[in-house]
Amino acid sequence: MEHVAAVGGAEEEVAARWAGFAEHFASVGADAYARIARGVADDAHLVGLVASLPAGNKRQPNLLLGAVRFLGGPVGEWAGFRAFVVEHWDRVRSVVLERLTQTNEARRCAVLLPVLAQLPGPLALLEVGSSAGLCLYPDRYRYRFGAGPWVGPADSGVALECAVSGPVPVPERVPEVVWRGGVDLNPLDPGSADDVRWLESLIWPGPQEAARRERLRGAAGVAAAEPAQVVAGDLVQALPELASRVPAEATLVVFHSAVAAYLSEADRDAFVDVVRSLPGHWVSNEGWKVFPWWEGARPPREGMFTVALDERVVAHAGEHGQEVVWA
Repeated sequence: MEHVAAVGGAEEEVAARWAGFAEHFASVGADAYARIARGVADDAHLVGLVASLPAGNKRQPNLLLGAVRFLGGPVGEWAGFRAFVVEHWDRVRSVVLERLTQTNEARRCAVLLPVLAQLPGPLALLEVGSSAGLCLYPDRYRYRFGAGPWVGPADSGVALECAVSGPVPVPERVPEVVWRGGVDLNPLDPGSADDVRWLESLIWPGPQEAARRERLRGAAGVAAAEPAQVVAGDLVQALPELASRVPAEATLVVFHSAVAAYLSEADRDAFVDVVRSLPGHWVSNEGWKVFPWWEGARPPREGMFTVALDERVVAHAGEHGQEVVWA
């Protein structure tokens, strides 16, 4: 087996990217993915296959790992993963080219709720990078912050628990939402079994896998029963037109979670210009390196997201909504 040190150029970039993800997977307890990512980074043949994909997000580790899971391949150990990818590369490549990394974790609504509940209602929610739109229904889920009481509709089939630290302004009720919309390069249909299975394939294996899959299916049922206005398109170009559909009596809230990191620096700058030009509010839930110039952006530990309201950091949060630390 040829070692990755023997290659260069695009292959070096791919190897470095996978090595970085190996560290990240390990830091958040995704041990199986950490082992696989380290294996890819050190394997010249696998690195070459990944480097043959279009540059950019098509070489993203989560996308390839999700494609293997979508096809029923093994993601528990490096050896089995490598053998499957090599043997079924044409099929794996086809899924990678067709799909996008679109982790749609409904529990991130628990992180967003304390922010949304402070805004004057009723609210019009516009999610950038909405995937299947599962985070567009914060008023349809139930929440428990720490050891506190449950908040939200008692008959909801989606229960979201979130650990808290600091003076989190836990709301007594969910906000009123009168309009929901979103934009995504490749919107997914929450009523499509195939699209939901793709989202399930993007869930990292580990102790929380079964709970995350159950939440995903429950949230998909909510979204399918009340479809939002999700459009396909470039977020910078589509955002103003979609925002113009918001009812006049509603407060516009543009929000996004784990999306801006996938944009180029130029597209990110263009997005910031557009969202600043819109009325209403901007809620961001991203890795701190996306907007590092915000005061207090860096979280207390790696693997956490930074939550900001109108470019003011208010909290840090678990990347899947499992905890929120108020600033």
